[in-house]
Amino acid sequence: MTAETRERQDVVLDVQGLRTYFTTDDTVVRAVDGVDLAVRRGSTLCVVGESGCGKSAMARSVLQLVERPGRVVDGRVLLHPAGGGGEPVDLAALHPTGKEIRSVRGREVAMVFQEPMASLSLVHTVGDQIGEPLRLHHGLSRKEARTRAVELLERVRVPGAERVVDSYPFQLSGGMCQRVMIAMALACGPRVLIADEPTTALDVTTQAQILDLFAGLRRDTGMGLLFITHDMGVVAEIADEVAVMYLGTVVEQGPVDEIFHDPRHPYTRALLEAVPRIGASRARRLPTIRGTIPDPGNQPTGCVFRTRCPEAVEGLCDTTVPPVTAPGPGRRVRCLLDEGSAPGGAPDGGDAVPTGKETVDAD
Repeated sequence: MTAETRERQDVVLDVQGLRTYFTTDDTVVRAVDGVDLAVRRGSTLCVVGESGCGKSAMARSVLQLVERPGRVVDGRVLLHPAGGGGEPVDLAALHPTGKEIRSVRGREVAMVFQEPMASLSLVHTVGDQIGEPLRLHHGLSRKEARTRAVELLERVRVPGAERVVDSYPFQLSGGMCQRVMIAMALACGPRVLIADEPTTALDVTTQAQILDLFAGLRRDTGMGLLFITHDMGVVAEIADEVAVMYLGTVVEQGPVDEIFHDPRHPYTRALLEAVPRIGASRARRLPTIRGTIPDPGNQPTGCVFRTRCPEAVEGLCDTTVPPVTAPGPGRRVRCLLDEGSAPGGAPDGGDAVPTGKETVDAD
């Protein structure tokens, strides 16, 4: 079996050319504009970028949870069957409220949302909310679901699970509510877990505990983890692969060590340079990325990052949409100034690890 074949068999969720647009009376906002990603078994893919770059919209699009007036307009989200046999299911082709997609949510692909207090019902107990997917997908009785809910709370290290299971979310701390959300997501043993900035607004101690919990669950269950964040420190701690998003597009992706030690896109370099460093001179100002993210409804021509890029070349970056190139195996970069890259493949004709759709149209 070749390395390429093994890589393909390891893929659980394959996102290809995903586009999600929000259509209003005045404009079309291209929140997700041609994203290619692959989530592998037992591996963590971190999607990183500034607020407003389309990370959460992409995550919600995977499960058809985009609110109106948004909708998935193009692309495929292939959920591969367990064991690698049979044909994958295209989640993007399913009706957002249909029976087929509802049978996938929670059972095959689960999601931990960014704000637990906004996602949990305040008028239902923790046990009822954790038990709901168990009753829905596995037909457990209310008593059986409650027993399983206690086990799940203990699994995510909630102290006093027998007491917490009958509590309401408003009686719990933010960190406890986040653990409840994780327990709900794990209830049916999903093969893919999407975590949308699950450590936002948590103190550093609780954040470390949550990250350690995710690492342990991935290791114990072999599930694929799609982790959304804007914190490069979190990425360094838990990621196997990294995808950097900007204005709805993935501008660079690859193994975490290579992304951190050899960033090829100017945006990736700017994000890494903006991370505070222990021991740095207090007199030296922390580097920042100039300007702000452009309006997604009025994107720049050419390269989407050119208006903030210190390396942008007039007459090139403002007229040409960068193709996807591969500076090395498993690496993908979308930059006209990246040297030594072969379009859509590895340099010098070498084998590249497939990550989904290999080239993107410049339309």
